[in-house]
Amino acid sequence: MSFENFLTSVYFGRLNQAVFNKFRDLQADDKTQKIIDKYFEVSRQYPAHYLEKEGGLSKEILKKLGEIEFFGLNIPTDYGGTGLSLHQYLKVVEETTPQSMAMGFTALAHLSIGTKGIVLFGTEEQKRKYLAPAAAGEMIFAYALTEPKKGSDAQNIETTAVLSEDDQFYILNGNKTYITNANYAGAMTVFAQLDPAKPGFMGAFIVETSWDGVNIGKDISKMGLKASSTAAVQFKNVRVPKENLLGQPGDGFKIAMAILNYGRLALGAASSGMMKQSLRDMAKRSSSRTQFGVPINHFELVQEMMVKAKVNSYVTSAMTAFAAGMLEDSALAPVAVESSHCKLFGTNRAWDTLYDALQVAGGSGYLSTQPYEKRMRDFRVTTIFEGTTEIHSIYPALFMMRNLKKHLLSNHTGKISQMVFIIKEIFRGKVWKAKFGHKEMSQAAQVANAIAKSIRINIIAGFIFYGEKVLQRQFFLRRITFLSLYFFGILAMLVRIESERKAGGRVAEDLKLLAFFVEEARQYRRENKRIFSYKKDLLHKKIYKEAFA
Repeated sequence: MSFENFLTSVYFGRLNQAVFNKFRDLQADDKTQKIIDKYFEVSRQYPAHYLEKEGGLSKEILKKLGEIEFFGLNIPTDYGGTGLSLHQYLKVVEETTPQSMAMGFTALAHLSIGTKGIVLFGTEEQKRKYLAPAAAGEMIFAYALTEPKKGSDAQNIETTAVLSEDDQFYILNGNKTYITNANYAGAMTVFAQLDPAKPGFMGAFIVETSWDGVNIGKDISKMGLKASSTAAVQFKNVRVPKENLLGQPGDGFKIAMAILNYGRLALGAASSGMMKQSLRDMAKRSSSRTQFGVPINHFELVQEMMVKAKVNSYVTSAMTAFAAGMLEDSALAPVAVESSHCKLFGTNRAWDTLYDALQVAGGSGYLSTQPYEKRMRDFRVTTIFEGTTEIHSIYPALFMMRNLKKHLLSNHTGKISQMVFIIKEIFRGKVWKAKFGHKEMSQAAQVANAIAKSIRINIIAGFIFYGEKVLQRQFFLRRITFLSLYFFGILAMLVRIESERKAGGRVAEDLKLLAFFVEEARQYRRENKRIFSYKKDLLHKKIYKEAFA
């Protein structure tokens, strides 16, 4: 049985164990290490506190980033780029993010989402015209999807693009907001409705910021990332040449979502990098800071913070590398659930880790002369953009339920056929029967199978009991999503450890990290596999109704 998404297929079919053989970790090679070292040189010349004080990146800094090829990392060499693979690119993201986040994000937003639409969907003419200057840093790109009234509800944006009478231009009108790189950008990938009567029938356009009618506002003052540019953009009767449409008319939403898969994996890599840096800071500080006559790393509550950081950075890196492998195989692979999991798990666990790192530092952690508070301010936005934590907490469950509905309507047209399918799925056995040479891995596979069964039953139950009203059951949807997070995390860890073991590496420590995460997953499943509302859910509704409705 096959669904359009890997994880949905796993929950309702069988795990293709070929994934164990395809896994590639995020590891630096000579090519990526040279880029990382050059970036560190630039960041030392323009340290983070200096950039924050300046409130922006000068032309000189942007030029230096261009000279070290940082604006062309994942752009193909045929168009002037460095040509890094996705795994190589994500490793660069992981290593450079903690060093100077605001400076790095300018290039990463340009690459992960700004130019990605051209790389994936552009014509040869579009690629030749725009990717070479983009790779050199001569034309920085932005990604313009979010609007003042529309954030995560991308299908219902209000910006419009209407064909001109001579059929040569699209006339673009509308407003975008919170656009990263807005005042650095020479061009943007802009999304607009092509037919207001058909929400979601959208176009994706390459729009140069120098064109008449493109008005970019002043940079918005922000909590963090002060050296990055974030502004509102207005399009007033902008004449966009017809040849600047990416893909076909109506492909805009599909293009937007495909691009965001790459952006979310970059956030996963950035999260892993930030956690690893925080762990290094905690280890150093806790060994030198003495309380009650001993270093504070002797205390279990401090140790707990460090262990969680180690486990969570490992899981995030494994999940990100695993999902990246799917996109390396097929650039447009349907990894919406997997990339969502990387973004949700990574950014939220990294935020917790940043909090813990400041806590371990004690009073000095609160000082602006130390890196902790700035990292927290800079990183906080990652839980908001490219889909908020709340959206990613329910979206995967909704996606999988829609996959189930689509499968039923396509393959089981009659009520009896649908009922037989559902009954078989309820009583389906293990997702996969894996044999491992280590007890910890076999136990992890057993727990993962139990989680997969809970997910499958909950998706079916949501489909049967809640139907189209399931969006109103967000606590229920979140439970499914988090169960799926744990399953994906365990699977990614198993794949990574198996890959390392086959390569002759030592996995003893990795197995302990796996066992720790499995215990966390086991506890979550035990407490959250319920289909119907918990008492706390019902009390929430009553309190809200009485206090706010």
